[in-house]
Amino acid sequence: MDLGMIGLGRMGGNMAQRLIAGGHRVVTYDRDQEAVAASQGFGGEGASSLEDIVGCLSAPRALWLMLPDGQPTEDTIDALAPLLSQGDTILDGGNANYKDSMRRAAKLASQGIDFIDVGTSGGIWGLAEGYCLMVGGDEAAVKRLEPIFHSLAPSAEEGYSRVGPSGSGHFTKMVHNGVEYGLMQAYAEGFELMAAKEEFGLDLPAIAETWRYGSVVRSWLLDLAAKALKEDPALESLDSYVDDSGEGRWTVEESVELAVPIPVITMALQARFRSRQAQPFGGRLLAALRQQFGGHAVRRPGE
Repeated sequence: MDLGMIGLGRMGGNMAQRLIAGGHRVVTYDRDQEAVAASQGFGGEGASSLEDIVGCLSAPRALWLMLPDGQPTEDTIDALAPLLSQGDTILDGGNANYKDSMRRAAKLASQGIDFIDVGTSGGIWGLAEGYCLMVGGDEAAVKRLEPIFHSLAPSAEEGYSRVGPSGSGHFTKMVHNGVEYGLMQAYAEGFELMAAKEEFGLDLPAIAETWRYGSVVRSWLLDLAAKALKEDPALESLDSYVDDSGEGRWTVEESVELAVPIPVITMALQARFRSRQAQPFGGRLLAALRQQFGGHAVRRPGE
């Protein structure tokens, strides 16, 4: 099956490579022509513009976007739509807000163009292990493109499903990432507590390795924790600074809109915010209050 791939960052490039290995014809385009040249090195066909990539594909066309959320995705869809014909499909595999995906699907449907939102998980391991695909969109349009999803998924039977109508794929991926925040935070807190119990001299890499087998808390994230601890047991090469992609924020915002409590995910997001503050104002105010009402000792900068 033919596919156009637009956006060849690490994940997009790996996905194109996996599709080509699965026997698909993939035409690639990126503003960075070096990325296009790299895709040609593993069997992709290169395009020099959006007009070029559309012209290289036979109808009904399918064009998969792997672009940053927001304006880059919006601008590309707006530029692509006039170049396409009825029956063509745009797929968005990036981390878009599901409300934007619903709006885009409705707008494109008025032009006879299908829009499929593909919540995609797998990161840098997807090339070898396959990707988890949470797909939203018209059932017939999704069915037509299933050979592509099956090639990207870990197998033809696992790791892919149409989860619902337009927007549902990105909504499901949003919740997936929120759950990921909570799981990562729980592992981080548990290992921090064990590291603090200095009298036991706990071997954290060995414990992580032990937990990987038979334990009810075993998971791929635990596998990665074990790998990180084996490489750097004290994690001395890292700073305690954790960014967020935005999907955790959207998950928490959605919980407020629906009045559904998600305290673990919310606190995990807040912990990431705190990790970026070297001298948080709130912490300093706490110290000031204890000194004001109780005369408790405080620490000054540099002490």
